[in-house]
Amino acid sequence: MARPKADYPSAESIRALLSAEGRLMVRVTPGARHEALEISDGVLTVKVRAKPQDGAANEAVIRHVAKALGEAPSKLTIVRGETSREKLLQLL
Repeated sequence: MARPKADYPSAESIRALLSAEGRLMVRVTPGARHEALEISDGVLTVKVRAKPQDGAANEAVIRHVAKALGEAPSKLTIVRGETSREKLLQLL
């Protein structure tokens, strides 16, 4: 059985959350049943199936946010929160 595709908000609504420096606050739920991006209280919530082991969840977060923005994953870096659920991403 195929997995359903992740639900993404529009790229414009995600870009509206970017700071003037191109930074984005993200709240992560690793090990979720389904992958999704949601906007709530001015923060992008990212649910990923990947477990928080060996950076797998961080890579999944970058991949999903980049896809939702229509950017390459190499354009996003984690500025703060490598080991936390709350992360600060930088769009280069």
